[in-house]
Amino acid sequence: MTVMKTAARSARMTGTALAVAVAAILTTGVTAGITATAAHAQTASPPGLAAVHSRLDDIVTSGTLRACATGDYKPYSYRRPDGQFEGIDVDLVASLAKSLGVRPVIVPTTWKGLMDDFTAGRCDIAVGGVSVTLDRAARAYYSRVVMIDGKSPIVRCADLAKYQTLDDLNKPGTRAIANPGGTNERFARQHLPNATLTIYPDNVTIFQQIADGKADVMVTDSSETLLQHKLNPALCAVNPDKPLQFGEKAYLLPRGDEIFKRYVDQWLNLAQKTGEYQGVVDKWLK
Repeated sequence: MTVMKTAARSARMTGTALAVAVAAILTTGVTAGITATAAHAQTASPPGLAAVHSRLDDIVTSGTLRACATGDYKPYSYRRPDGQFEGIDVDLVASLAKSLGVRPVIVPTTWKGLMDDFTAGRCDIAVGGVSVTLDRAARAYYSRVVMIDGKSPIVRCADLAKYQTLDDLNKPGTRAIANPGGTNERFARQHLPNATLTIYPDNVTIFQQIADGKADVMVTDSSETLLQHKLNPALCAVNPDKPLQFGEKAYLLPRGDEIFKRYVDQWLNLAQKTGEYQGVVDKWLK
């Protein structure tokens, strides 16, 4: 009996000793952890102050702002026969570059190759009447909206009454025309399945195809239909104030680069609020 009591007492003492030892180890570990955390807190940089690389830094360092543009979309970007670019967005890129103290350089691209060129890093920003689409947004950032626009038809003025609605356009006898690789081709294929569609490679001379009677209609951005009417009075925009499809224009920016996006957005905000943006638009459209 005495032996059993002694054994039990020994077991309790051993358990107590073990518990005390474990507690001591845990306490030491927690204390060490707190000490290490405190030391880290004293030496770590405050949130938001760590250096973050941005394309903005590359632009300033290189002294060059590279802008992709197709050069075939008046009034936003047009490549003249001498190779120089002009247009609304060309002027605005120059303004953005000036705000950074760098030189603007236009990098030629095509609508079909625009996203591949941009994501490959051939340019820092893409401009020239770029429409906002979800598939582009999946691969790049957009700036804040530059312009609200939409799709409208342009036809020979003699046929204006004939093509007033989408149903009027979407008929077997209608000869539609579109440039390749952009939102104009996408709209035509989606909404004009019954019309005869021609994909014409030159977005500069495409409107002459309508004027010459080789095509009946092109659906493009309302702003472009108004400019083309100004350039060629034989062509008329169909209800440009009531577009067939809502649309927005913005600039493409590198995906994930919040610093560059915020700078461009703020520059654009100031340009719009001070009247600089409207002055450039009026220069080309009025």
